[in-house]
Amino acid sequence: QQFNVTSYGAMTLAIISLEAFPGMWINAFIVGVLCIAWVKKKTLNSNEKILLLLGCSRISLLCFTWVYHVISVIYPNYLYAHTIIQLLATFQTFFNYSNLWVSACLCSFYCIKIANFRNKFFIYLKVKIDRMVSWLLLVSEIVALAMGIVIYDLMETAQSKNLTFTCQENFWEARIRKDKHSSSYFFLIGFEYAASFLAVFFSAVFLLFSLWRHKCTMQTSSMKDLSTDAHIRAMKSVLSFLVMYSINFVCLILTMIYATNDENAIRLLISMYLCAFPGVHSLILIFSNPKLEKAQLKMLSGVKCE
Repeated sequence: QQFNVTSYGAMTLAIISLEAFPGMWINAFIVGVLCIAWVKKKTLNSNEKILLLLGCSRISLLCFTWVYHVISVIYPNYLYAHTIIQLLATFQTFFNYSNLWVSACLCSFYCIKIANFRNKFFIYLKVKIDRMVSWLLLVSEIVALAMGIVIYDLMETAQSKNLTFTCQENFWEARIRKDKHSSSYFFLIGFEYAASFLAVFFSAVFLLFSLWRHKCTMQTSSMKDLSTDAHIRAMKSVLSFLVMYSINFVCLILTMIYATNDENAIRLLISMYLCAFPGVHSLILIFSNPKLEKAQLKMLSGVKCE
């Protein structure tokens, strides 16, 4: 039985490593390109600000996820130390929610910036969105920090009640009795997931509707204008993200459901997708962004020449 547990842990660590390191490299590439552009231009536009913060959040999330799995496999006894599990849970929660909310901000930004509606409120948002981006990102980080504090308080409360922790996967995976106190935390976590998912969902729907209206307007013309190209490029990015985000949302909910179960196969599949999501979506963002795609092609051509 001990051999099976060790083999499972080693396999999990190997899979997570194969997903985490490429994901960190992809996001590090985005951060590097944007930082170089920042140094050259002395400024960043709204889209670049969101991508920069998103890349940093995903690098940190993948790093803490990998560190957690390394400790859980190689030094599992360290996870029973209350301070270590509390710090890991807090930082992992913070960067996870930062990833979710900044991703939602990116989709909302695409929708407001590219979609065309005659609604006065929407026009007002389109005019003010560049000024609002910094505040939206700040609010996203505050929400993520608040959730980190909530998880910290949850573990502090559990420790004071002498509840038993079994550190298997994510930040909320403690065997806590289902009392009213813990249920409120799970409700809050589920509400945060649902809110960020709805922001992405409605952004994709509105952008799709805008593209459909624009194509109907331009159907008498045989030439594609820049607005149509922008719609199609953004739509591919948002729709692909919507599919991935939907699966990610389901996986996060399943993580809450299986938090107190020992079904390792399901937990492994969920963990694999949650770890792959930050890297795969960032790769899609690279191909949907002309500046990042050009930098990637330039780098690959340089490597090929060498």
